[in-house]
Amino acid sequence: QVQLVESGGGLVQAGGSLRVSCVASGRIFSINAMGWYRQAPGKTRELVAVITSGGSTNYADSVKGRFTISRDNAKNTAYLQMNSLKPEDTAVYYCNAEIRVLSFQKPNPYWGQGTQVTVSS
Repeated sequence: QVQLVESGGGLVQAGGSLRVSCVASGRIFSINAMGWYRQAPGKTRELVAVITSGGSTNYADSVKGRFTISRDNAKNTAYLQMNSLKPEDTAVYYCNAEIRVLSFQKPNPYWGQGTQVTVSS
């Protein structure tokens, strides 16, 4: 019943900005880390940014200084603010979350279906 839904993707020109959102819903006891991954055409899926339940963040070198990950724990939502976008950022962006369904269970990873981000030159 747990579901992650991304939104906010689209087409922008190089140098522009987008903010994508990820909302987790369903039977959730707690959410540990949340993160954003992306997969460009012909490439494997790579980690873009992660944020812990306490707010600590980490970024891929390719996006450091341009992207910002954040979360609203009350809304079970994670955001990725993307500034100074480059054509190389074009990819399907996927949301990931480590979720405990029940209090005595270990957290398991859940994935959204992805949202397309296209940056034109």
